[in-house]
Amino acid sequence: MSDTNAIGLHEASASQLAEQLNALLANYQIFYMNVRGYHWNVKGPNFFELHAKFEEFYTDLLTKIDEVAERILTLGHKPVHAYSDYVELASIREDKNVHDGEACVRGVIKGYQALIELQREILSLASDADDEGTAAQASDYIREQEKTIWMLNAYLG
Repeated sequence: MSDTNAIGLHEASASQLAEQLNALLANYQIFYMNVRGYHWNVKGPNFFELHAKFEEFYTDLLTKIDEVAERILTLGHKPVHAYSDYVELASIREDKNVHDGEACVRGVIKGYQALIELQREILSLASDADDEGTAAQASDYIREQEKTIWMLNAYLG
C-alpha cells in the first residue's frame, strides 16, 4: 500500500495540510461574515465608497473560501462546513455592531493580517511537503492581501 495520495503527496503531509487549510477556511468564513456586516452597517461620510469596497472584498473572500475548500478536497480530505466548527477553529473573532467607517477598515486590516499569518504557515508546510498547488495558492493570496493592507493603511492616512 502506498503512503501517497491521488496527487502524489505523502498522506501524512496532506493530512497536516488539510488540517491547517480547514483552520484557514474557518478564518475565511468568519472574516467573510465580518466584512458582510461592515458592508451592511457602515455609516458616515465615506459610506458610498466603503459600502462598495466592502462588497468587492467579501465577493473575493467568497471565491477564496470555495478555492480553499476545493484544495482540501484535492488533498483527499473533507472541508469543515458547520459554523460551530468555524467558530471553534478560527482565530478571527466575530466583529459585531461595527458601523463606524474607520473601525470597519481597521477590522478588515486586522482580518487580512490574521489570514496572511496563517497562509505563511501553510506556505511553509506546503513547501516542505513539495505541494506546489497549495504553496502557489497561499503565495498568491498573501501577495494580494499584503497590497490590500498597504492600500487600506494609506486610506486611513
